[in-house]
Amino acid sequence: MSPRKGPANGAKPKLLVVDDNPEIRTQLKWGLNKTYEILEAEDRAEAVRVFRTEHPAVVTLDLGMPPDPDGVSEGMGALDEILSVNAAAKVILVTGNGERTHARSAIERGAWDYYTKPVDLDEVRVILARAFRIAKLESENRRLAQAATGEWEILGASPEVQRVLATIRKVGPSDATVLVTGESGTGKELVARQIHALSPRRGEVFAPINCGAIPETLLEAELFGHEKGAFTGAHVQRRGKVEYASGGTLFLDEITEMSPALQVKLLRFLQEGAIDRIGGRETIPVDVRVIAATNRDIGEAISAGLFREDLYYRLAVVEIPVPPLRSRGDDVLLLARVFFDRARQASRRRIRGFAPEAEAAMRAHSWPGNVRELENRVRRAVIMADDRFVTPGNLDLLPAEGSQFVLPGGRSLREARESVDREMVKAALMRNGGNILRAAEDLQVSRPTLHDLINKLEIIVER
Repeated sequence: MSPRKGPANGAKPKLLVVDDNPEIRTQLKWGLNKTYEILEAEDRAEAVRVFRTEHPAVVTLDLGMPPDPDGVSEGMGALDEILSVNAAAKVILVTGNGERTHARSAIERGAWDYYTKPVDLDEVRVILARAFRIAKLESENRRLAQAATGEWEILGASPEVQRVLATIRKVGPSDATVLVTGESGTGKELVARQIHALSPRRGEVFAPINCGAIPETLLEAELFGHEKGAFTGAHVQRRGKVEYASGGTLFLDEITEMSPALQVKLLRFLQEGAIDRIGGRETIPVDVRVIAATNRDIGEAISAGLFREDLYYRLAVVEIPVPPLRSRGDDVLLLARVFFDRARQASRRRIRGFAPEAEAAMRAHSWPGNVRELENRVRRAVIMADDRFVTPGNLDLLPAEGSQFVLPGGRSLREARESVDREMVKAALMRNGGNILRAAEDLQVSRPTLHDLINKLEIIVER
């Protein structure tokens, strides 16, 4: 979602509590209402509706809800829908003592943290305070980054990413419609945001909508709005996202999930630059730039009759394919370091970095969830790490097969330590292009100490 302004002075931040147990909702409301404005929901549908309407930065979510109170399907579904609306939301899972496996799985899917029942209000206050603080810092960082540079951050040194950035720089200042393609988690919305930030419309609204996360019966109203009395429940007139984004940019994510009937209406809007609200008689002109995205093979969708070819040509004046993380080489480690620094600052843990075997494991992993998976694994690792360095186990990854960092048996403790030190120093020097000062800062040792280690371990510094 586009960055939202924080609460007005004196206003309490909004917290959405999702739990089918009214006693727990009452307990949390009683214990937290002096600090937060408490919003409540008792099932998945109500949770998503309240989240869309009120935009809370933080959500507490019980995994077991009707009609599956003894399972986790409803909670996981609610998590996915909430994050599809706003991927920056901090969703905190509430679990029983026997559900930690499910909680960890949810964290991999994007949940921020979890706590266990019975509810300990002191523990919850600490978790919530940290979540709201991080949400506020992230929002402010996004606002400052956009104000300072006019760009949204896309990180990567690989040729594949540089090609994407070059295309963004060319297409951003134009008003052309753009189709962004790529696997889930590759950063398609980030590409759309940077295009918007480089356009003449950057001072206007950026309005995202996930076409796959909204039921077909509601998507038309979400896009085009409705008049009062247009259907049961339409008690007031409502503008849709297209009209709301007039003057700015409309981002249609997962466009291939849109029904054929709605594709026809979208095509008409793109051709005529005007819309009709549901139940309305007036044609409303709108001036909006459209950027669409999909994680499906759009050629296959057209061949299967699931997506209109004429709509494709309207949307794909410029098509930008975003590469999967597995094809981006050492961008994996660059991004991991960025996510590590953010997670370490957020948790205030004194972890120094990644162990060499963790870096090898990240290089070897195929990253089916792409950048989103990497960020979630690194965030989890910073929480779970017991030592000074993140290990493959903290990342929930297996050590790389044949990794040079797996120490064979039969060594003395001193030899084992020297071997690890040697690989750590070599890796730091490689990351920093042989620059001693930067490598020392990376390893969090003094420059003389690093020089002594290089001499002692007989490491050749290549520049």
